[in-house]
Amino acid sequence: MMTVVCNSTPLIALSRIGRFELLKTYFDDLCIPQAVYDEVVTQGGNLYGADEVRSAGWIEVKEVENKLAVDSLCLMLDRGEAEAIVLAKEENAALLIIDDGDGRRIARSLGLKITGTIGLLLLAAEDNNLDLKRTIDDLMAVGFRLGEKEYRKIVGETDLNHDR
Repeated sequence: MMTVVCNSTPLIALSRIGRFELLKTYFDDLCIPQAVYDEVVTQGGNLYGADEVRSAGWIEVKEVENKLAVDSLCLMLDRGEAEAIVLAKEENAALLIIDDGDGRRIARSLGLKITGTIGLLLLAAEDNNLDLKRTIDDLMAVGFRLGEKEYRKIVGETDLNHDR
């Protein structure tokens, strides 16, 4: 079974658009570090993702061992991202799901295989599990940032705001 580590942004983003179940559909063994659990559930309270993560028995919360590595990454990233990257290394994870650009660059430089919320949506669209354009529009409508160039590349459209 392949271990997959996830940061908080994809958990929250997928929850906001009612697509949290995609994580379970594609990943049998999903881990999150304690900092991500705290960010989404403890500090999140009644915000998006809190109930889903709290009640998802298939998500395992793990403590990161290398605190020094986390502290050094915290100079550039927030604690959740830093712990997710370190946990992915410690668990020899097959995949890290992370959206933050700096976090993605650092994870790649450490040899981690990464994807993000959009990557998961592309996978689901390939399997005909969702309408990609509609789902990405829903995601952007709740504040997910995606540049017009990236949007066009993914959805194949010329005008980001053509039907809003």
